[in-house]
Amino acid sequence: MTSASDPAAGAAGSPAPGAAILIAVPDGGEVRVEVLGAGPFAVAYGWGERRASGRRELRLDVRYGGAEPAAATVRVSRSVPSEDEPWWLIPGLFYGENRPAACHRVFPRFEPGADRPDEMVSASWGFRADRAATPAVLVWGEDGGAALIADEVSPLGLTGLELSYDDGRATAALLFPYREHPVTYYGSADPLPAQAATHVWQPGEARTLTLATAPLPADRHAYAPLLREDRDLRLPDAPIEPWEDVTTAAGIAAEGLYRWHYDPDPGVLLETVGFDREVSGGDGQRVDRQAMHVGWVSGIPWATALLEHGLRTGRPEHVAAAERVIGFICANLSPSGTFWGTWYRKTGWAQSWSPVKDALHARTLGEATLFLLRALRLRPNAEWAAAARSNLDVMVARQRPDGNLGTLHHAVTGEVLSWSGASGLTWVAALAESGDPGDLRAAERAGEYYARFVEDEFIYGAPEDVDLAPTSEDGYAAVMAYMALHRRTGAARWLDLARRAADWMLTFRYTYNVRFGPRTPLGVYGFATRGADQASPSNQHLHAYGLVCTAELAELSEALGGSVLRGAGPGDPRLLPPAPPRGRRRPQRLPRHDHRTLLPDGLLPAEGHVPDAVARLERRRAAAGLRTGPRRQTGRRLPRDAGLTPAQGVRRSRPPLARR
Repeated sequence: MTSASDPAAGAAGSPAPGAAILIAVPDGGEVRVEVLGAGPFAVAYGWGERRASGRRELRLDVRYGGAEPAAATVRVSRSVPSEDEPWWLIPGLFYGENRPAACHRVFPRFEPGADRPDEMVSASWGFRADRAATPAVLVWGEDGGAALIADEVSPLGLTGLELSYDDGRATAALLFPYREHPVTYYGSADPLPAQAATHVWQPGEARTLTLATAPLPADRHAYAPLLREDRDLRLPDAPIEPWEDVTTAAGIAAEGLYRWHYDPDPGVLLETVGFDREVSGGDGQRVDRQAMHVGWVSGIPWATALLEHGLRTGRPEHVAAAERVIGFICANLSPSGTFWGTWYRKTGWAQSWSPVKDALHARTLGEATLFLLRALRLRPNAEWAAAARSNLDVMVARQRPDGNLGTLHHAVTGEVLSWSGASGLTWVAALAESGDPGDLRAAERAGEYYARFVEDEFIYGAPEDVDLAPTSEDGYAAVMAYMALHRRTGAARWLDLARRAADWMLTFRYTYNVRFGPRTPLGVYGFATRGADQASPSNQHLHAYGLVCTAELAELSEALGGSVLRGAGPGDPRLLPPAPPRGRRRPQRLPRHDHRTLLPDGLLPAEGHVPDAVARLERRRAAAGLRTGPRRQTGRRLPRDAGLTPAQGVRRSRPPLARR
């Protein structure tokens, strides 16, 4: 950072209330600084050296000169001209328009000139920074753009991220502390009123704020080197302390899958089971969701993982369970020739999670077929092979001439009910991996069609539950698809698309550790968010689904000349960042013993940190008459052998379904 005597430093003055200070950026353009609140305030600044990405740090020294305490917010912004609709990126949180107009799921959408907060459609949005995978706002206008980057927390509290468009100018802004507007989105179609943090300045109080800014060329993919550099800068302050090594964690997770999710009657992996095994529903039965998807959140992908682990570690009971699940799904195809979407204990086989009657979701079907093909390489089986071939054949038959494989398929007639989005990407990988030349040609046609989503930096449609929202799962599907094509053909185009898709997918990956309160459950256990992925702007929580494409990321990095798993390479700027945080992060809070984290051994949350989630969890537990807050109020971890026993007054969980 420059000193006060450096030409790149200076006193910007004392703005009048509501006025702004303009600070020239050494590389061109200007930064606008406003203090929203009663003054007087004095602002001094200093610029840092230019980094390889074009980034420069900016230090702001803000002093309050009033005689009485006063609430105020510091707003720092950069604007670019944009006669057409601008493009936005808040990593993990906001992508372009964010919500396509045809999307049924309601969450924040950008639209020039709009002000319909009840519909969550606006030309201006503000968010708290911990909703973003990287606390940054990037904007592109007609000829290029600008980025603003900050830490999640400043001396004034939680940082805010803001975007707005008015009169042909698109503005990215940072707020200290945050203001959410026009509403606060928390995962529901019914938003909360706008929320804002407050900092009350005391007479003579001085605070230093540090942020960074960078110019952006017109290419929307220009975020990649900037975010990669930012990630490296954050690494020293974002440690990860896994409880177990990867091999041990895999064994615990496999045992949890077998012990708690597997039910041999009729041969399913229940997609959700309750943490507290003594809690029952209104009918007196367990709160486990008696349902299974064929892919996505349950079904064949998870059974294939259990199969492979069982074969590798010599666990015949795991192998038998996996074979039973895969066999049950393969023996029950829909009348249209594909798998069904879901199974329910009360009603049997049914459609996917879609408002469209009888619709089966392409991504779910494709993922089930892809992992069935991988299971067949481990365990040849004629019935499984016939089911895979049926799915592949009908999908190729439905493909449009332009390569689109469809999004929603009628379970009975096979009619394609929707062609929107990129949910067919998972089928690209399945078709490429089948080994059939005709399937490969179909995969290449589809790869060309879906390339537009990757090149537009806006991939959407993968998960059933968020309709056409952009998600991290779309990134996983794209990486798997284009690496499968490159593996089969060696074509450079597929490798480049895989690289671009991986860069986009990694924008959902947290580059810092969210600061949890010391008495919250995640704070007590020292939970690290770095390396975890935001699910989507619509469904804001951390999940572990990114593990699904770990092998493809390693393969991609090797193909580009480096090693994603070792973090080594010749320095090619296109190389992916090291992956150990992904594999190392997940063993956090993975209990080896019952009740180590108030969970049965082997049970792992499907969702991690969600902004406001701790408070919402506490309210839910209180409403249910359950104990709120962590049972231990210290920051020390329980030792590995600290599993509580019945003699200590804690009742053990019941035996698993498989052994009842």
